[in-house]
Amino acid sequence: MLEIKNFSKTYKGGKRAVSDLNLSVEAGDLYGFIGHNGAGKTTTLKAVVGIMDFEEGDILIDGKSIKKDPMFCKSVTAYIPDNPDLYEHLSGIEYLNFIADVFGVPAKEKESRIAKYADLFEITGSLGSLIGSYSHGMKQKAALIGALIHEPKLLVLDEPFVGLDPKAALDLKNIMRNLCEKGSAIFFSTHVLEVAEKLCNKVAIIKNGELVANGEIKEVLGNESLEDVFMEVTEYES
Repeated sequence: MLEIKNFSKTYKGGKRAVSDLNLSVEAGDLYGFIGHNGAGKTTTLKAVVGIMDFEEGDILIDGKSIKKDPMFCKSVTAYIPDNPDLYEHLSGIEYLNFIADVFGVPAKEKESRIAKYADLFEITGSLGSLIGSYSHGMKQKAALIGALIHEPKLLVLDEPFVGLDPKAALDLKNIMRNLCEKGSAIFFSTHVLEVAEKLCNKVAIIKNGELVANGEIKEVLGNESLEDVFMEVTEYES
């Protein structure tokens, strides 16, 4: 579903954010992407979803290159950044209808999915209000509904649990599991190691722009906790 091949990103000024990254996320994978702040997680995620240009390597989504066929790749992908920037002059329902229409979701499915997720995240009563009046947590919930509304094949999330209340975080975990059971793939960054350890079937650890561990979580962990493994592979600064 997602193939990252020899991906590197160097910013103006010569700072190399990611170096020769290779990673494969298959249908059904719930793949956690872990690293310290500045390790290259967000840079990688932005390149995957086509909002950051890169010169070295390639990224394939469902067999198509994000460079050569960005419209197809974006049509089967949903992305939630760590700080969603929504259309604050729209109401919640206007925003969700707009997103659904962009992805061509039929009217019946659109209505039922909005109702389902708005009830689940307990924001139904606020859908008529302007997004500009929402709290950070409510904006996060609206962004999640917008991402789920077209049932993406690939869901990419950057620190998705930040700002969510405990119930919403639990609901999101269940949604993520259900999507993967239906054949979607999820690639997400998190600094909450316990969540990644319990939720993911695969993890990757990035340090200073380079992959230092990745694979099936049982193989990566062995008899240790994810926290122990993370501290071991990131302990010494290069």
